[in-house]
Amino acid sequence: MHDGVDCRSVGVGSGVSAVRVLIVDDDPLVRAGLSMILSGDDEVSVVGQAADGAEVPDAVARCEPDVVLMDIRMPGVDGLAATETLRRRPGAPEVLVLTTFDADEFVLRALRAGASGFLLKDTPPGQIRAAVLKVAKGEAMLSPSVTRQLIAHVAGGMPPERGRSSELLGLLSTREREVALAVARGRSNAEISTELHMSVATVKAHVSRVLTKLDLNNRVQVALLVHDAGLA
Repeated sequence: MHDGVDCRSVGVGSGVSAVRVLIVDDDPLVRAGLSMILSGDDEVSVVGQAADGAEVPDAVARCEPDVVLMDIRMPGVDGLAATETLRRRPGAPEVLVLTTFDADEFVLRALRAGASGFLLKDTPPGQIRAAVLKVAKGEAMLSPSVTRQLIAHVAGGMPPERGRSSELLGLLSTREREVALAVARGRSNAEISTELHMSVATVKAHVSRVLTKLDLNNRVQVALLVHDAGLA
């Protein structure tokens, strides 16, 4: 039996614009540990906990998180299914997947479903807080090298649907394609601005159009698509 959704403010920081976090894990000790880690930062507010993926839709509706820390393996509805369901909703919060193994097929599938990155459960506290703040800003939490290693390990180095991926990238203008390739290399908007000689605002506009044209949720999915097309 699961513990049910808890939307009490168990770790509210003093900042009025603190990033709101929902923790989803079937292990109460993991939930308590993550809550303690994140509650020590006034830029982060732990607004709720859930013990099973089935509770995620209700928890998100009630707790209104900006970021969900999602355990990938749970005995009821797992984190993969919960991520797929959640990220299909408009205005969905960002998802950071929690896992014990970094080279995990479920992690790769969660990234393809729209998760912004993944964290190992033994990640140092400071890096967990930094990751939450990063994805809350809409940035990818994965380096291109980690993405490539993950795909190569899980998929045996064979990119799936290369033709389909190339076809999708063909929908982009030349400039949008350049931005997409830079995103896949892990470049920030500021770095892309410098590389391609355009303003940061223009880069943001191009990234938004890339996501819209390709029907993608975030920069990680752009990187995966570019990799699948054999261009990364």
